[in-house]
Amino acid sequence: MKPTPLIIDTDPGIDDAVAIALALYAPELDVKLITTVAGNVGIEATTGNALKLLAYYGKDVPVAKGAAAPLIRQPEDASDIHGATGMEGFDFPEPKTELLLEKNAVEAMRDVLMVAEEPITIMPIGPLTNIALLLKVYPEVKPQIKEIVLMGGSVTRGNKGVMAEFNIYVDPEAAKIVLDSGLKITMATLDAGLGTVIPPEQTAKLKDMGKVGLMSHDLFQRYRKRSFGTGLKMYDSCAVACMLQPDLFTMQETYVDVELAGSLTAGCTVADLKGYLKHEPNATVTTGVDSERFCAWFMERMAQCD
Repeated sequence: MKPTPLIIDTDPGIDDAVAIALALYAPELDVKLITTVAGNVGIEATTGNALKLLAYYGKDVPVAKGAAAPLIRQPEDASDIHGATGMEGFDFPEPKTELLLEKNAVEAMRDVLMVAEEPITIMPIGPLTNIALLLKVYPEVKPQIKEIVLMGGSVTRGNKGVMAEFNIYVDPEAAKIVLDSGLKITMATLDAGLGTVIPPEQTAKLKDMGKVGLMSHDLFQRYRKRSFGTGLKMYDSCAVACMLQPDLFTMQETYVDVELAGSLTAGCTVADLKGYLKHEPNATVTTGVDSERFCAWFMERMAQCD
């Protein structure tokens, strides 16, 4: 079967580093472009991290630098979790700067989409700023987008605000533009990510599973020492799993909107699972995950990343 062409929009970040590896090494996927966005850390760091990862993985994929700030709001990052640069503490090679395009992420995505022989899937695993800009500036690309499979949002509570998941919280206006786009959208939600528990006896094996496993082991041990001993959760990897093994998840088609004005709830994804709002569904959301099967899938895929 012909691999699915894919654009990854990302803000690496530790979780992103693992998800990018899973996508790059998956024979079912053909990564055409990686675009970067400010999120976990600032845009210079996320772009440099993407180039370091490609050098470490030995992969040649074009990279384009994207938005340095949300559409409207002030930037917020997660450097308290990911460290100042997003991936400190591991001996990466020098970034593969020759892969960095001169054009920005929105222009690069447009160019890849418009010359593609078949529609391309976009996988955003950071804030949705670049994707919203693409859809607003170049609406003609929509027929060339097969679907958007994103990591973000929640059908219950949040991990940044009380009700908001981080990627949506950072740029809720961008998320609303994407959800209102009419495109096919799958949301790998925080709820599913919370169920992707990789137990300690499995994470201990990562360091002996090639260079990607070693990197993952060392970064997670440094930045998530507590959960390293209780069970790691793989949020961004859920987006890859939604593409490659969707039956790991419970999913529901529903209408999703984004709260923009609430002083306590800005960035909340309102998933109308009961149909109260009487709108047609605009997304498929993950509401849960088979933890044991996800763990087996994750470890099997990590073993193939070499």
